[in-house]
Order: sequence, then structure tokens, then C-alpha cells
Amino acid sequence: DMLLINTFSKLNESGIKSCVVFLAGQWGRCLGEECGSGGVQTRTLWCVHSEGWTSHHSNCPHAEQPESQRPCFKVCEWHQDLFEWEVSDWATCVLIPFPHNQVKLRTGECITAQHGIQRRSVQCVRTSNRTSVMSRICEFFSHKPEMEQACLIPCPQDCVVSDFSYWSSCSKTCGTGLQHRTRDVLATPMYGGADCPNLTHTRPCSNPLPCPPGEQHQYSLKVGPWSDCWQPQDKVVWQSGRTMLDFSSSSKDNLVKQHTQSLHHVPHHPKSWDMELGYQTRQVRCTRSDGRSAMLSLCTQDHTPVNYQTCIMPKHCEISDWSSWSPCSKTCRCQDLLPGYRIRTRHMKQIPIGGGKQCPALEEKEACNIIGDLYVWKSTAWGDCRVAPLLSQQDRRLGNVSGLCGGGVQTREIYCVQVPEHQSLSRPVNGRLCAGSDIPSSVQRCSILCPQPCLLSSWSSWGTCLHDNCLEPQGRKGFRQRRRQVLWEPLGVPESCPHLLESIPCEDPICYMWRVETGGRCIPSSGTCGPGSVAQRRVCVNDQGVDVSNGQCPDPAPSPTVPCEVSCPGDCVISSWSSWSSCSTSCSSKNSEGRQRRSRTMLALPGEGGKDCPASSALKEWRECNNHPCVVFHWEATSWGPCIENSSMSLNRTFLENGTVTCAVGVQNRKVTCIKMNVGQVISKRCLDSARPDGVRPCLLPCRRDCKVTPFSEWTTCPGSCLPANSTIPTQSRYRTIIHRSANGGQECPDTLYEERDCEALPQCPSYRWQTHRWQLCSLVPDSIRQGKAGPTEPCGDGLEARGVSCIGEDEEQVDMDLCLQWGGAMPPRTRPCRIPCKDDCTFTTWSKFSECSGCGTFRSRKRSLTGRSKKRDHCLRAELYPLLETEACSCNDFLSQPFGNWSSCILPESITPGFPLGVRQSGHLDQRECGHGRRYRAVTCLDWQGRPVSPSLCSESGYVEEACHVPCPLDCKLSDWSPWSPCSTPCGGGLKIRSKWLREKSFNGGRPCPKLDLKNQVYEAIPCQSACRQFEWVVEAWSTCTINTVTEASACGEGLQSRRNGTVGQVNSLDDSLCNQEDPMPVRTQTCILPCPGDCVMSQWEISQPPSRRRRRHVLRLPSPEGTCPEDIQTEACVLNSTCFIYHYNVSDWSSCQLSEMAVCGPGTRSRLLDCVRSDGKVVELSVCEQFGQVNTWRLSEGCDVECPVNCVLSDWSTWSECSHTCGHQGQMLRSRSILQSAHKEGRPCPSQLLHTRSCPIRPCYSWLLGDWSLCHVEGADCGEGVRQRNLTCIVHWGDWPQQESSLTRPRPSLAANPTHTYSIEVLICNGNPLSLGDCHMTEWSSWSSCQLTCLERRSFETIGRQTRSRAVVVQVLENQENCPQQGFETRPCKGGTCHTYEWRTSGWNGNERVVWCQRSDGVNVTGGCFLQNRPTTVRHCHPPCSKPFSHCTPSGVCGCEKGYIEVMTTHGFLDYCTRTPGIHNKKADVKTNSGLLKPGPSHIQDFFSDWSLQPIGPDGRVQLWAYGVTAAGFLLIVFIIALSFLLCKAPKPTSSPCPPQKPLTLAYDGDMDM
Repeated sequence: DMLLINTFSKLNESGIKSCVVFLAGQWGRCLGEECGSGGVQTRTLWCVHSEGWTSHHSNCPHAEQPESQRPCFKVCEWHQDLFEWEVSDWATCVLIPFPHNQVKLRTGECITAQHGIQRRSVQCVRTSNRTSVMSRICEFFSHKPEMEQACLIPCPQDCVVSDFSYWSSCSKTCGTGLQHRTRDVLATPMYGGADCPNLTHTRPCSNPLPCPPGEQHQYSLKVGPWSDCWQPQDKVVWQSGRTMLDFSSSSKDNLVKQHTQSLHHVPHHPKSWDMELGYQTRQVRCTRSDGRSAMLSLCTQDHTPVNYQTCIMPKHCEISDWSSWSPCSKTCRCQDLLPGYRIRTRHMKQIPIGGGKQCPALEEKEACNIIGDLYVWKSTAWGDCRVAPLLSQQDRRLGNVSGLCGGGVQTREIYCVQVPEHQSLSRPVNGRLCAGSDIPSSVQRCSILCPQPCLLSSWSSWGTCLHDNCLEPQGRKGFRQRRRQVLWEPLGVPESCPHLLESIPCEDPICYMWRVETGGRCIPSSGTCGPGSVAQRRVCVNDQGVDVSNGQCPDPAPSPTVPCEVSCPGDCVISSWSSWSSCSTSCSSKNSEGRQRRSRTMLALPGEGGKDCPASSALKEWRECNNHPCVVFHWEATSWGPCIENSSMSLNRTFLENGTVTCAVGVQNRKVTCIKMNVGQVISKRCLDSARPDGVRPCLLPCRRDCKVTPFSEWTTCPGSCLPANSTIPTQSRYRTIIHRSANGGQECPDTLYEERDCEALPQCPSYRWQTHRWQLCSLVPDSIRQGKAGPTEPCGDGLEARGVSCIGEDEEQVDMDLCLQWGGAMPPRTRPCRIPCKDDCTFTTWSKFSECSGCGTFRSRKRSLTGRSKKRDHCLRAELYPLLETEACSCNDFLSQPFGNWSSCILPESITPGFPLGVRQSGHLDQRECGHGRRYRAVTCLDWQGRPVSPSLCSESGYVEEACHVPCPLDCKLSDWSPWSPCSTPCGGGLKIRSKWLREKSFNGGRPCPKLDLKNQVYEAIPCQSACRQFEWVVEAWSTCTINTVTEASACGEGLQSRRNGTVGQVNSLDDSLCNQEDPMPVRTQTCILPCPGDCVMSQWEISQPPSRRRRRHVLRLPSPEGTCPEDIQTEACVLNSTCFIYHYNVSDWSSCQLSEMAVCGPGTRSRLLDCVRSDGKVVELSVCEQFGQVNTWRLSEGCDVECPVNCVLSDWSTWSECSHTCGHQGQMLRSRSILQSAHKEGRPCPSQLLHTRSCPIRPCYSWLLGDWSLCHVEGADCGEGVRQRNLTCIVHWGDWPQQESSLTRPRPSLAANPTHTYSIEVLICNGNPLSLGDCHMTEWSSWSSCQLTCLERRSFETIGRQTRSRAVVVQVLENQENCPQQGFETRPCKGGTCHTYEWRTSGWNGNERVVWCQRSDGVNVTGGCFLQNRPTTVRHCHPPCSKPFSHCTPSGVCGCEKGYIEVMTTHGFLDYCTRTPGIHNKKADVKTNSGLLKPGPSHIQDFFSDWSLQPIGPDGRVQLWAYGVTAAGFLLIVFIIALSFLLCKAPKPTSSPCPPQKPLTLAYDGDMDM
């Protein structure tokens, strides 16, 4: 801190005194050798002159020198953990105050915001207990945080008020009175705006007639408020309580001062509350009309007002201590991040009476567990995949769903849990706690694999006879084998294919054999023809066909060459052997054996000396084939059994690297048997042992899984601290949910998922009741108090009676009163008004007994009569004050029951798992019941004989009538059965065949919709088909030997004939030739041929030609004689497409529809198509032809596909019925709802539209307090002052549609009787009943609420809640009493739907040098305030020097100008010299020498006034138009007519002496406002 010490010292002998000060610098850091209190802090001192220069320290007085060194506490680094800065939140932004709180006008208009300041508290605290310490301890570690910062506040908004109302009438009809007018506050000042001006404007008004003498003043009796109720303690106080009146004119108040005396105490019983009676008084004064006080006798002529009364001594409310805090309402973190709360309570020990202090809040709530826990959705394991829910109603497979496969659905349960911090499992809680998060799906699609056949190749040919085990060959018995391969194995179904190997027994088996490969040409041994040889390759192979060493083969090696012969000229030429034909039988038996044949033909006859041709029998060869017996064996294995534990295995568990144990290793078994074809099971020796499948294999045991369940939920809450009498013992329950069930021998799930138990023994609620005692005597104000006071002197009048009230327990003993306050209901009244009759009171006989009731709806009555002198007193005869007859309605117990409202929805019986409350779990049930028989309900009204609603229990037990109902079941779309398959779409080759279903019945009542239909309402299925193009075709045999038809053998060569046999081959053996396609000509059966002569060259047959050119080859089989030649061996000719040659290509059919298994509804399937080889002329040929011609097959003929499943809509369970929306009346409804867990897909059953059920609540009567209007202010015994207003408070019964107004208080009540009128004492109310009782100020009624306004910036607001304002002004009746008038007031309230208003200055036209300026709101309302004052336009324009020239005026720019029609002539100094007429715009005929010519222009303000008119009364030449004279004359005649008519109508038949009432003069007053 900078410390300044002012001192004065003499600096020289001349006595000149100068001001010097000590200036101290900042304290330095605390220094010391050790941490603690031994440190030292220093600072620098300067001696400074007031003019700014420094001086020596000796010039400043040393007595006032501040210290430059002080001990301190040295803070060490480790202290940093002990202290820290504690910073509060920033306070609200406030305006920066002016120095010394000055009020300064704003010099510039605020555009966006104004500068403000925010403050916060900063202190250094200990981290251990948060106590504050010196700030410099924390300053050692870090700088002190800023305590102030700049901020922005919206622009100031001044108070905005409306225009003044009209002037009121004069307060007096004679003499001088007052008039007033008021205005309302439209917007309150905000953000430092200007305060509201005076809302009232008052001016004097005078009447022509003076007030008569003696009637200048009027008098009114005015009473003040009642004093507090109190009791005097001694006699001195009593004597000082005598009435003293002050009749001086200067006294403001003539007061009647009252005091109290101690009245008798009401006897009270032990353990009961004391109640004392006292008395209270009020001031009474006589008020003159000018506000001054007058003698009391001038007001009290006939009677004196009561100024004392008995009262109850006030006692304040007494309460107990707070109870302990209840548990927090939220014990965990919530999704909404809102904290929970906890409650503590206290109860009343003493109720407030006599106007004592009311009880404070008896319940206190505070936030708790602000962090809390979260609630999340959890799910159980998915259930089994089911296909049956996808079937339609007409599906025939509904009867047997065991073999269904393909696409399906599976479900799981969803439940809400509380997220734990250190637990693996969480307790389930009510699903409403998870309502803020998305619910996981409880239904999903799944698939069950369908069994599919294996696709196998054809069997291979039988192999060589082999030993069963060539490694250990035994005996002479062996086996011949044949195999087939798996072309396609079903996915997910391992080893589902049949056997792939078959064997037959044989003899003389071998394990190694020679494989001979012959190749090359025949090489003659000598020369070019004759015998020769062909080399062949010999390889020894094993039974698997693998090459081995030649020594392994037991048989001798075949010859490396094979003899052959090259025909010489003249030799017979024989063709090569054809291929062996297929075997005639597959196996041999006693009756048949297999044979194969091959043949060759004679191509040329031998010549002389040549080698002869073999015999015709040598041209054919036969051999045995498939000579094995028809006995085939194969192994057959069953499916693998389950994986079981194997005790013989040394390793039954596997361990991972981290040491965790996985599932155990076990074994699987299956039965393997030897099967003899067409016989059955035989002994195993008959089958090939080496091919025996395994019967045992290791497997991984499926992991053992125990059942897993959630922990039990919390027990449901039990009732409060006690049970009402005769009530049943309540129960509480809890439940748990199965997360997943056991598997593979794991521990089974527990049987108990729901538990219920009785609540712990709760005490019965205590029974306490109020006991009332006898009423005491009527207590009046004692005589000693009434002495010297106005009012009756006899001991009579109104008073109070009191009685004792005590609390009685179950043992009929008195207990503490607070127990009855807690358990005994409302306390009985302890006082009641009473009256001791005075001698002038009316006296009556006692009431007679009530008459008998004659039935429902009748009344009974009782009577009384006046007695004594009361019969002659007029006021006693007033029936409205003293009724002599009383009637009351008779009670009636007849009730009428009748239904009301609509029927509820048809409610089906629910199948709910016992103990599981609805809404706790979200489970998708696939078999929900949506139709059938149910019940519907309708509410019943119970009425009494007057048609008023009463409790429904008086008419029925449930409050409903119910009846059976039926919800129609949904009908699915029905289609016909499949039609027969259509013919194949192509006459030859691959195509599609189609079958269809057509619509028989559309869906109804929300049934499953139809699949997508075509225009004919049909749906189709297509599969591939193959049309038999060559169902019947020509088959030809080989050509016979060329035969020469000659007689001599010498010419047995040359041209001849050869023949062949033709046949039609088809589905039958013997067919007619006409069955073959007639477009294909029958093959020729004979043809000419050339049989080479002995010396001719013999060629082989032509080979196949290749397109696009026709080219063929052949080779020489026999050389010609030396003089002969061979023909060409290559021929080429042009290719004529589709005639001599053809082009071949692949053709693929369309895809079939997706084919599923017969037991599948949807899911994965296959679609296929067919491939054909098509010749260029369109003929379909074998696929091998395309392969021969090099066509590459890249087509896929089958592929996977998927049929989308028709998933039905899945709904959640119905929630529990909600609470009734209304506690009474016929508008209450209960709701229950359900949600969509899975929407319908494809042809699935759609979701029902009814997801909400409603049901009317039992109709109970509503009881409401009806508050009537306030009565006029009634001042008892006086003309004005503080009185009371009354209104009736009536309890009415209704149907719940009673309008809820601000003045009504709705509260349930147990009875239908109207409550008596309640009287409320309010603030001082001025009695306006007598207009002559003037003198006081009073507040006007509240104005209506202003429009809703927002705080805006550029006509845009960033807030949604606006403000409305209303105000009330102060009306002064006597100017002398202005000092005692209350302050004007206004109040605001929030509102919605506000508007942004702007304000701008508006001006009228100039009237001379003056104009009117006002502020206008954007909605057109004229206001005061809101416009920026510094921008206010001027109301008067001034020119200097003044504009005194003819036809001149002062312009807005402040210089003199000329009127319209004149132009300015200026002096050399720039001032106006004179105004001259504008040339060309005036009448040329005007005489400028006449007065009319000189004074032609009229007054400027008149021309300005008419300038805006469409019809100008003054022409451009300054003359008045003719039509203006006509209008003036007509107006004059109209005025004369009105005056004459008024004289005739108002003329009195007789003259009166009273003069006409004088008119009130109009006076103006100025209240200081800127707008006046």
C-alpha cells in the first residue's frame, strides 16, 4: 500500500510553509534463513513535495515517518500445498458508477451496449479446512486473481409512460376545486435508464358560483386500523388510557387513544395450549373536507363508533427442530445429469393464533448426489432362431414346424440397469430410468441352415486288382476300386456327402504294374515297307500311379518294341482298330458276363503276290469286361456324435500363454460299417480296410457355460412409518432376469426369479383426537377500560367466548398437543364471537324445533318471534337483519346411476409373467395376442336427488359398467396353390418354365399384405428347363467294305459301293423313321466308293476341317507302285457359312427365381441357368462341340441369392395404466401404451395403428372454492377510514369443467355445503361512498397490463421471456395533504410472445415559428420516454436578426426566407433585404397600385395550412376562389339555423330566476415534464 502522510515544516527562515509527504513503496518479499515467523520485510520511503519533487528525509517530520521494516512469515515452497486462492463466481454485471454517485445525462445514444463491471471475492484459504488467511501468503506462490473485470450491459431503457388521460370533473360544484388526469407506465426503467415521471397531473378548477356560507366544509368520521391485541399490566397503564381529544386547528389528527387491560385467562388443562384474551382499539377522528381535523362532536351526532373490542392475544408459531435428512432421491448418475434431492421436515408445536407469526416452511429440500450414476439398457442373450413366426396363416407347414429352416427371427429381453463402479453385474431397475437413451433392438433376423444334397461326379472305371495294403501284402485276395469326387459340398454341413469309394473282391492282386505308352510311327525293318516295329515306353508304377523303380514290378518287363507292318504295294490294307465299345454289363453273374468289341475295315485288296487280307472274322475282336462278380462293398459312416470327455487322453485341457484355461479336448465317435450293395451290413473284412473311415477323432469340447442371471433388483418400497387401522399387511417384491441360460452341462438357472415378502412389522398409526371443553363466559372489554370512551357504557355488546382444547391419546389420557397436530386432523375452533344483549337490543324467543321432512327434495323450517318492546322497534322488524324463519334442505340417500362418456378400447386379457411389473423389461414377443374376446369399460356417474355428482362408490363398487367385446383377428393375404409348370420357354435347349399363384383374398384387419403382384394379380416362380432338341435322331453304323460289283475277280478294284444301316434312336427301342426331324434328311444308306487297286496309293480318311476355311488332311497308308502316285493329302475350299461350315457359340438362359429349400420360408438360396452350344444356324448341339472349336466357357450357371424375410411387426408389452389425468370430474383418463420394437418388413404383418389405450377414470365429484367479488369498502360506524371488504367463499360441486379463474381457489372439500362468508382485512381503503368526504390522497386502481415487451437490439431479441407492466397513480384531493400522500407504484411480471418496440421523434408542421414534437412507439402509440433526449427536434425556430421584412419568415436553417410566391433579395452581407413577387405566376390583370395588388399574399401560416388540401381555397394569384365564398355563406346559414332551433327547443314555458350555470374556465398548469 502507498502510505501518504501530510506534514508541514519550515523550510527557510522566511516562514514559507510547504506541503511535504512521506511516500512508501511496496513491501518486498519476506526474507529469512528459515521458514516460519522469523522473516523480515522492507520497503523504500521517499520524502516528496506536493509539487512532485523529492526532498531529503530530514525535511519530513520524523515523528510521522512510517515504518520501513516489519517482521513477516516466510513462506516455503512446500507451503504451496497448504494454501490456495478461493475465487467466487462473477457477480451480476452492474453499471460503472459516476464519482460521488453523480447523475449525468447521456451525451451519446447507446447503439449496442454500455460498459459495466463485474466483481468477485478472492481470498487465500487453507486447503485443509477452507479457513481464510492473509492474502500475501498466496501471493508468494501466484498473483492474486483479478477481482474486477469489464462487462457489457444492454443499453439503458428509460421509463416509458402513455399519454395523459382526459381531465376529470371538478372535485367541487361550487367554489374552487381540483381536476386531475393520469397516465400509465408502459415500460419500467432498466439498465440505468431514467426514472418514471409523475403519473398524475393536477390543476385547480373554479366554479362561477361561490359556495354558500357555512357550507364551505363538510365533515366525515374516519376510523383508523385496529391496534395490536394486548393486555395492561398495572393500573397506571389503565389510567393513561383515557381518551384525550385535541381540537386545535393545527393538529393534524384528533386521536382517540386506547389502551388495554388484563382480561381473565382462559383456563387450560395440562398439556394444552394457553390462550389469552385481550382487547384492541382504533383511532377515531372527525375530518374536514380540506383534510384538517375537527371536533369529534361534529361527526358523531346520533351514535359513537365502537373503538374497542375483545381480541385474542397473538401467539407465534412454534416448530420443532429439523429431522435428519432423508436418503437422496437419486443414488446414481442419471442420463439427464440432474441432481437428486433429499428432504428434512419439522412439525408445528404451536399453531399461530391471534395474528401471530405464521409458521415458516416445514419442509426443506436440497440437491444431493450431483454427480450420481448412469442408467443404461442391457440385454439378455439372443434366443433360438425361429422360422414359424414368419409363416402366413395359410401355410401348410404350420402343422409341423420341426424341420423348418432358412431365414428366421430371434428375440431377447432388454432391461434397464444402474451402471456400477466396481461390479461386473448390475441390478435391474425400472425402465423409466433409462427413458432418455435409445432402446436396443430386441428382435433380429437369423438363419437356420437347410440340408442340401452333395453334387458328385460319375463313378470312375474299375481299377486294377490291388492288395488292400501294398506295404504288407497278404494272400491272393485283393480289391478293385472305383471312385467319385465331390463337385459341390453344402456350406456349414461338413461330411454330409455319401461314400466316395467302392470296392469289389478279386484274386491275384498286385501292388506294382507296368504302364506302357505306345507312340510314334511304324518303322520297317528293311526298306520302305514290310514288317517293322513301333517303340513303346515302359514305366513301373505303384497302386497310386506313381513311378517307381522297374525292380518293384514282379512281372517281366514288356518288350520295348511292338511289331507292326507297313503295307507294301500290292498288300492288303487294313484300317486301325476302333476304340473298345462300352461294356455290355456292369458286372458279371451266372447268367451274364460283360463283353466289349472293336473292329477294323479292309481299305484295299491285295494284288498279285501281295499279302492277303485276313479273314472277315479277324476284322472284329471281342473281350471280356467287368468280369468281376456283382458284389460291391463300401464303408458307410454315421454322423459324428457329440464331443465327450476322453479319460484316456493325456491332454484334456489346453493352456494359453497367459495361463488361462480354455475348453477341454475330447473325442467324437461314429459308427463305421461295411455295406454290401443291395444287401446291407456285412462283416468288416469284406470291405477295403485301408479305406475304412475314422470312427474316433479328437475334438474341442464345447465350453461349459453356466446360467447367468442379474442380481435381484431392490425391494420395492414399503409404506411409510406406520399402517392405518384395519389395513392389510403390505408386501414388497424384487426380481431378476436371466442373461443367458446354461449350456454344455453348465449350472442350471435358478428356479426363483421373483420373490415377494411381507413388509417388516410396522406399528399401527397412532390414534389421537381432539377433545374440546366447555365454552367460557362471553368476555367483554372491562368497564374500567370503557370509562371515558365513546360508545355504550353498560357491560354489553360483542365479545368472545373461548374454550380449552386438549389432545387425547389411545388410552384416553392427555398427551402433547403437537401429536394431534400431526395425527389428529384439523384443530377445532377455540374461540367464537358472542354477544351480551344491551337494553336496546332486539329480543327474541328461542328457536323452535325443525319441522319434519316429507321426502327427498323437501325442506324443513323453524321459527322464532320478537318479544317485549322489540315488537315496536322498527329496526327489529327488518327481516334481512333479524330473520324470524330459517329453512334447510332435508337429507336424502337416494342416488341415481347412469353411464357417461364413450366406451373404452376393447382390452384383451393379458398373459403376464407373475411378479414382473410391466415397463421393467422390453421383450419382443413374436406370438402376441392381438385379437379375440376382451372387455370394454364405461364410466358411471352417481347423482344425488338434486342431480349433483357424489362418490361413485355409493352407486357401484368399481365405478364402471363393463361388457364383452371382440377384436377382429387379422386375415392375411391369401393366394391360390401353385399352378402346374408351364412348358419350357424354348423349344430346344435351355430355358425357363413358370408356375404362378393368383390372388384369392386380400388382407384384412391388418393381416399380412400380399407380395408384389403383376397387373393380373399373380406372382410367379421360374426354374430352368432343358428342351430335348434331339429326342429322336438318326443313328448310323460304320460303312461296310467297299464292294466291287463285277463278275471277274480280275477287276476287283476301282469304283464300287458300300452301305451302312440307319436307325431312329429315342426313348423307345423300335421307332418309326417319321419321328426324326424331317428337316434333317435321312442319312444315305449306300454310297459309291473307290477300292484301290493293288498298285494304287491308299490314303487314310479325311480329318475334321476347321472354319472359317474348309481344310482337311489325310496320310498315306500304302505306297503306290513305282509308276503310280498318291493323291493330295491336303484339301482346302472356301467356307460357306451354315452350308459347308458352321460357327459355334455358347448361349445362356435367363436366371431362375431364387430357389429355397422346401422347408424354408426365406433366407439364402440359389438361382441357376442353363448353358447351350448353339450352331450358327440356330441348331443346339452338344457342349463338347463348342469346346472342340475353342470356345471358352466363362459363364456362371449358379449363384447364391437371398429372399428377404417377411418379418412381422413386434411390439413391446403394454405399460401399466397411468395415473388418472384428473383427480375428479368426468375428464379424467388413464392411458397405457406400447412401442414398436421391430417394424414390419416385406410381407410381414404391419404394426397396428392402436399403440395407445385409453380408459375413463371413475367419475368422482369435484369440489372447488368459489370466491365471489369483493364488496364495497365497509367502515363500521364511520364514514371513511380503514374498513373491510367481504366476499363469499362457497364450496361448490361440479364435473371438473368449472372455469379456473385467478379469483377462485380450487381445493378438495368433503362436503357440498356452502361455507359461510369469510371477511378479510386489507390495507387502508378510502371510503368513496360520500363524495363530500374529501381531504385524503388515494391510489387509483391498477392499470391494465401493458403489451409484452422484449429487450431488443436492432429489432431482434435474444430472450424468450418478456415483461409486462402496470401502474397506479396517486390522486390528491387537497393540496395541503400532498406531503402525506403515498408514492406512485408500478409492478412487472414475465410474459411470453413479446414484441420489439422502437421509438422515434415525431413533429408537426410549423405553425409560424413553432411546432409540436412528441415521441412515438413503433406500434403508433404516443409515449413519453423511450426517445433519446439529445436527439429531440426543436419546437421553436429562431433567426437573428429577427425576420421583420414583409412576407418573410424564419426557416428551419435559422436564416430569414420569403413566403411562397416570393423570392429573396439579399444584401451584400448575406442578410435578407426584401421579398419580391416571383415573376410569371401571378395574375397579369392585377393592379399593383391598388391595395389588393399590394397586399395580395395572405398570411403565411394560412397558406401553409391549406397547402396540403386537394382543393385550394386560395388561388395561385393570392385571391380567394369563388367556391370558397359559397361554402362560407352556406356555413353561416347553417349556424343561424342551429341557433334558432336551439332557442325554440330550450325556451322554458315559465321564466325562472336561477341563472344559467356558468361554464368552467379552462386553465392550464405545468408539472415540469419535458413534453408539456
